[in-house]
Amino acid sequence: MRSKTTIELLRYWNRLRGERDLPRRDEIEPQEICSLLPNLFILERQASGDIRFRLAGTHVCALFGRELRGQPFAALWSAGDASETVRIADQVMMQCSPVVLSACGVTAGGERLDTELLLTPLGSPQGHSDRILGSLAPLSRPSWLHMISLQCIVAHGLRILDSGHHGLEDLAERPHAADTTSRHGEVSRRVQHLRIFEGGRES
Repeated sequence: MRSKTTIELLRYWNRLRGERDLPRRDEIEPQEICSLLPNLFILERQASGDIRFRLAGTHVCALFGRELRGQPFAALWSAGDASETVRIADQVMMQCSPVVLSACGVTAGGERLDTELLLTPLGSPQGHSDRILGSLAPLSRPSWLHMISLQCIVAHGLRILDSGHHGLEDLAERPHAADTTSRHGEVSRRVQHLRIFEGGRES
């Protein structure tokens, strides 16, 4: 993880859940994470199965130059990534496995911005895992940031943060997957253009 926002939100999420698989939405205290709020969002699975933004922070909306509340999660991604990233979000909720996605934002003029997304499962007041508490943070601050809107983001890496559960393991069974070992000794697998790293529970 490269973003301070990602690290701080993951710590907060882990503190809230304790020994449980996930915390509930009504347990979040915004004042405890007020510095993170502009980069945070909440996704919710609709009755139709569609995954949409329930809330999105001001910085997240500014990246895309529009209000994201009520918009489909798929709308952020390139055409080639939309269905797969929605599937990943669905698996985060179903399997209670948080993930970090590394992605590159692209503008209409070809400017590029490296970003990092954290997706953590979140429960309804009744405890059903049907939401995601997430963050989207730029990894650099180019002069055009928030003045030129991103057209889409393109995913290029995924890290499974809690290997104690079996969430997202089925990604490895998709075609074109191959295991490799990084220079840090981490075992990763490549699924199409996504490089997947598995990590232990973060505290």
